[in-house]
Amino acid sequence: MDAAIIDRGRGPEIAGTRITVFDVLDYLQAGWDDKGIAVVLSLGTDQVRAAREYIENHPAEIQTESRRIKERIARGNPPEVQVKLAAARAKLRARLEHARQNGGQGNGNAEHPG
Repeated sequence: MDAAIIDRGRGPEIAGTRITVFDVLDYLQAGWDDKGIAVVLSLGTDQVRAAREYIENHPAEIQTESRRIKERIARGNPPEVQVKLAAARAKLRARLEHARQNGGQGNGNAEHPG
């Protein structure tokens, strides 16, 4: 396999996957070796090496974007997203309670199982 790093608009990622170089970066910073990263992320070691080389060849860009990603994660979701998440969780809890009360007998929708 000829491993490559591409950008489909969400940052550099390993071709044929949705694994970004930032995913690999986290493992590298934690001291993991290429083989271990490959196993955990279901990649080939050549794909991990390609990500490692990209990171090594673009250190300033990678560190800056990694910092931005971590800051965005630390901020959490905006209030409007939190409201939607709370509503979705409530709906799920209601469905689970309904299923529990009915002994897990189907989902009440014969056309769309599961």
